[in-house]
Amino acid sequence: MEFEDRRYFEGIGRRKRASARVRIYTDAEADGTFIVNGKEVKEFFPRFGDHIILTGPLSDTGLMGKVDVTVLIEGGGVTGQTDAVRLGLARALVEYDENLRNSLRAGGHLTRDPRVKERKKPGLKRARKAPTYTKR
Repeated sequence: MEFEDRRYFEGIGRRKRASARVRIYTDAEADGTFIVNGKEVKEFFPRFGDHIILTGPLSDTGLMGKVDVTVLIEGGGVTGQTDAVRLGLARALVEYDENLRNSLRAGGHLTRDPRVKERKKPGLKRARKAPTYTKR
């Protein structure tokens, strides 16, 4: 399916080191297609639990199967990418219809998770792990 000449609503989602640019297409051609980095969503995210997280904003707003979604993801791991897509999708839905904000907020889809990896401190092995103490 070609998406170039269709009108879309866009949202950016971030989590840890992952960044996702999500576009939703709501025109008459929309049939519920979900494409991530050029692949079908089930091919890109094979874990079952990820599909519940990814489609959470759509199911909470009742738009499952009524909009087409395309996603471009960069960086991060699987968990960070799924949460980035979820946030970007929620933001795109709010841009599409401001009235969806309350249901998305109630589902916790619009809150950006601020947790990122803590930096390594000097003299330590990791952020908080100290070298093993030896008496002699």
